[in-house]
Amino acid sequence: MAPPEPTARPGSPEPGRPRPTGPTGLAAWARDLAMGARFAVTGGRESLLRTALVAIGVGLGVALLAIAASVPHLSTAREHRENARSVNDQPGNGRSIEASDRTLLYQAVTSDFHDKPVEGALLRPEGPRAPLPPGVRALPAPGEMVVSPALDDLLRSADGKLLRERFPYRVAGVIGDQGVMGPDELFYYAGSDRIRLDAPHGPGIHDAPVRIERFGHEEGGDPVSPVLVVLMNMTCVVLLLPIGIFIATAVRAGGERRDRRLAALRLVGTDIRATRRIASGEALCGALLGLVVGAAVFLVLRDFASGITIRDVAVSPADLVPSPALAALIAVAVPAVAVIVTLITLRRVTIEPLGVMRHTAPRRRRLWWRLLIPAAGLALLFPLLGGVTMDPYGGDLDTYQVAGGGILVLTGIAALLPWLLEACVARLRGGPVSWQLATRRIESNPGPAARAVGGITVAMAGAIAIQMLFAGVQGEFVEDLPRHSQMMGVYRGSTAAEARSYTNGFRATPGVRDALVTVEQFALKAKGERGGVTGVTVGDCDTLRRLARLESCRDGDVFIADEPGRSAELLPGMALSMGDLPYKRDGRKPRTYDWRIPASARTVRAVEDPLGRYHRGVLATPSTIDVAALPDPTTDVAIQLEPGNLDAVERVRNTAAAIDPLMRVYRMGGVRKESNYAMIQQALLVGTGLLLALIGAGLTATTLEQLRERKRLMSTLAALGARRTSVVGSVLWQTAIPVVLGTTLAVAGGLGLGWVMLQVVNGTVRDWLGFLPVVGVGAGMIALVTALSLPAAHRMTRPNGLRTE
Repeated sequence: MAPPEPTARPGSPEPGRPRPTGPTGLAAWARDLAMGARFAVTGGRESLLRTALVAIGVGLGVALLAIAASVPHLSTAREHRENARSVNDQPGNGRSIEASDRTLLYQAVTSDFHDKPVEGALLRPEGPRAPLPPGVRALPAPGEMVVSPALDDLLRSADGKLLRERFPYRVAGVIGDQGVMGPDELFYYAGSDRIRLDAPHGPGIHDAPVRIERFGHEEGGDPVSPVLVVLMNMTCVVLLLPIGIFIATAVRAGGERRDRRLAALRLVGTDIRATRRIASGEALCGALLGLVVGAAVFLVLRDFASGITIRDVAVSPADLVPSPALAALIAVAVPAVAVIVTLITLRRVTIEPLGVMRHTAPRRRRLWWRLLIPAAGLALLFPLLGGVTMDPYGGDLDTYQVAGGGILVLTGIAALLPWLLEACVARLRGGPVSWQLATRRIESNPGPAARAVGGITVAMAGAIAIQMLFAGVQGEFVEDLPRHSQMMGVYRGSTAAEARSYTNGFRATPGVRDALVTVEQFALKAKGERGGVTGVTVGDCDTLRRLARLESCRDGDVFIADEPGRSAELLPGMALSMGDLPYKRDGRKPRTYDWRIPASARTVRAVEDPLGRYHRGVLATPSTIDVAALPDPTTDVAIQLEPGNLDAVERVRNTAAAIDPLMRVYRMGGVRKESNYAMIQQALLVGTGLLLALIGAGLTATTLEQLRERKRLMSTLAALGARRTSVVGSVLWQTAIPVVLGTTLAVAGGLGLGWVMLQVVNGTVRDWLGFLPVVGVGAGMIALVTALSLPAAHRMTRPNGLRTE
């Protein structure tokens, strides 16, 4: 009987097949990846050029990712310094701490210089062990101040001449870096022996002096509107997604020359799997070098961070440090993407010992799965429609859902581009020779053309969507202030005589056309009276004549002013009640002041003040109301300047500071933006600029690489008699056709995504043609890239390009 045939053990080779030799598993991966890396750096000039292109492309993308990864540390560092120098200025704080040799009286002071905030504080130590602010070695004595480096430089320069007049202090030192928010912040601490807890102060609680035992107060911060959260998420998506697409495209540079080298490997006996791993090793080497290039580019760009302003303060380059976790993620993800993209790319390539076959059996790209991607994104956003409001307490918002929806829609646009390009080019027939050469080249291999413009297509679509979103909600965060030659301010309550002296002081300031200072008090009509809140203005007769048409006036008169076109809501004999506003209730018993309009009060017609406002309500002379007894009086400042006289603005601020450092006057004009909205918009502007520079550089490199790979083909056409203009024209058409289709897809997708996001935040479309500037910028960049590639295209159409060694 014949012996039984041996059974194969699990994992052993099948009968008839040779037993594999050499390493397997992870060891085989390591061997082949290392071999590919050696080919990348030792494979001659062509390999080095391709590796350099990959490294530069990946490096630019990594630099931008590193900047994005630095945002958490940047925000944390700024918040830490802000909290370290802040104080507990809540109502009643100064009275809850007993005076000792460890306490300090602190009073915040704010001004402006050329529309840039100049912030500081007055300090009065109550003992030798009073706390020191961060970055300050010794407390300034009365009449001295310590200043930030930027303020010190400004005060020493000729540009700071007007600002020096505002500070009656001697500069005794400079605040260290840990005590300022950024390199250009204008900040100071001044010593004062006039601070008292019971001293009158401005109309807000933050103007009140407080007693502190230490610097450093952890503030919870104001809640952020959900609409701003949506803006922040979409901004991150729009800026980061094209970078990922760009990196994935960069690692595929020089694919055709690499394929010929892989065919040679197959000829010497390398199997298909090992060949793909070797190709991945080449891409991995370029990606690792790209990490080094990206780190170097990041360090260079970091030095320019001080040119970026967040909330009126420049970014400190020292704060721009990538988060360790995000830096590690970038270091792992970028090489992994290089390997994965290469393996996916080679799945559609048949590498044989005698050549590479890409198109022996071309398959048309399928549309259905490409439509599923944006459909899934819209499905994520659909439950949020109309659910995001301006109310910061309006409920929790799933930020991952917003970001995921945006990513899927924009990714779907990138996935649709190759199908759209293939479908359109397949239907193009006829035309001049250059047109036919271009369309047939794209039809034979549409992948590189689609990849070349994929990044800019996604960037344009995202820019259009975010631009629509910003325009649709800006009315909630942006206030237009059309008057550039007017100033106003609100100060603590004063007497009518003091207000009159303030008026004279402002009128005497060079560059001031007119000024008016009044004492104001809001009042409620007593119970049983019809109406609501009204205003009470106290001033002498000269002041009241500036507010209404008075036939006669003397001390003791009271008037009821009505605005033209509106009837008076007050009547003689009506009772009014005045009380503390909520923010003035700082632990003391609220004060009230009841007053009745005299029966002799006359109704008069209000006229415009220097700011074009009407003071409706009660106009009273000083003897009729005890201003000292009013619970919450304020001093209202209205100033008219000579148009275009910017120095007059600073002189007015100097006059206000001479009256009291706490008096702050604002220039009315320009645009005032909510701080978080302005910060997001600034980040989008800076990020878009860097992104466009990245895409432009990458598109130039990709175009030049494609021209280099087609050098022999173009030279052959020229040698066979084709006109050089036709060959160069075909290169231009090969760029223009994908760009036009990509732009069309970007406009359609961007408008659609922008409209959906506006429905999410209950916004309205302000301008359907707002995409035109975005398209113009994209088209301009494409034109620039094309112009840069023309000299190379012209050189490569010479017949001597057929020479070889």
